Amino acid sequence: MKDRYLNRSVAGRMLAQELLEYGGQPGVMVLALPRGGVPVAHEIAEALYLHMDLWIVRKLGVPRHEELAMGAISLGGACYINKEIVQGMGIPEKAIDQAIVRESAEVDRRNRVYRQSRPAPPVLKKTVIVVDDGLATGATMRAAIESLRKAGAAKIAVAAPVGSADTVRMLAGLADKVVCPYQPEPFYGVGEWYEDFDQTSDDEVQDLLARHTELAA
Repeated sequence: MKDRYLNRSVAGRMLAQELLEYGGQPGVMVLALPRGGVPVAHEIAEALYLHMDLWIVRKLGVPRHEELAMGAISLGGACYINKEIVQGMGIPEKAIDQAIVRESAEVDRRNRVYRQSRPAPPVLKKTVIVVDDGLATGATMRAAIESLRKAGAAKIAVAAPVGSADTVRMLAGLADKVVCPYQPEPFYGVGEWYEDFDQTSDDEVQDLLARHTELAA
């Protein structure tokens, strides 16, 4: 088994080496999926001299099995539902609607707390590198890709330090590029491949985002 990443920051610095082609390029920005993707994206943006912002997406968890995603929703209302999981587990439409309402409220809260309720980042005709700390089912990243397409992004690169090989293949059919250097099999969960996988706090997200907001200003 490959040694695990020490933490998200170290993983981000290592991942940045796989993305050097984007370094300092005009029209390229790094978008982190909060909260776990923020420390990873921060290191990438720092290393490549790129602006970082957030693309806020929330997983829709299966009732009583919240770690399993039945879909995801993003700022602006783009919603992805995994019909295979919904049908296979017999999840009623009412439960899906309740999850959408609940997670939409959290999307709005995070945008208010992290970005002072500003509109989603302007991505029209830009190349965006969408970053998370890992790719499990891919539901959250899929919602991010679909919403970025609707927002007019020119090219979308997905970047994560670790992920399921099946998920990477699925996302490769949706994004322009997927960079995921470590795809262990069997893959049971993202946290398994980090020594330190403590939850990223709201304060940490705000602090890292503020650094890039100040630089942009």
